[in-house]
Amino acid sequence: MFSGIVSGTGKIYKISKKEDGISIDISAPKGFNINLKKGASISVDGVCLTSLDKGSKKLKFDVIQETLSRTNLKNLNQGALVNLERSINSSTEIGGHLMSGHIHFTGKIKKIINKPNTKDIIVSFPKEFNEYIFEKGYIGINGCSLTIGKVNKDNFYIHLIPETLSVTNLDSLIEGSNVNVEIDQNTISIVETVKRTLAAQKSR
Repeated sequence: MFSGIVSGTGKIYKISKKEDGISIDISAPKGFNINLKKGASISVDGVCLTSLDKGSKKLKFDVIQETLSRTNLKNLNQGALVNLERSINSSTEIGGHLMSGHIHFTGKIKKIINKPNTKDIIVSFPKEFNEYIFEKGYIGINGCSLTIGKVNKDNFYIHLIPETLSVTNLDSLIEGSNVNVEIDQNTISIVETVKRTLAAQKSR
């Protein structure tokens, strides 16, 4: 599990094709790998991946085809920046919201609105997720725990503060970029429970 509070960004410095996916090497931010164990879960742009390295200045992961097909990791290029977060433990402060690292869909950046110190992004979403996306709800974008702004028929607003822009790769997004989106699992559970309850009442 993750908190959605990104520790920093890492740079992709090697991508190798494999029979069923790719292998990626990422330069780790200073201090990120302290006490890191091989097999640890790490969020890479919101995707839960398993570390193949430990205690060095780099991170190495295998990404299978199934993961590539469901996320924006298939679009990675050498030199790209990715958001990184290590998994939480019992003493971790949850500054965002609990995230699993399992991506529900990739959304396209429809528009970017630049302001003096902040930035708004408008993200598209598939219609089947409409009931889980509402104003002031939690959502994960490239591994960042964020609050949803205005919601339209097929897109929603995200308002990015200076701290988020400085620590994550969201400041480098351009219109047309694809981002990994994880719906808040608590929201899904509540919506589905209400739907089942209402359906049961109607059937009486």
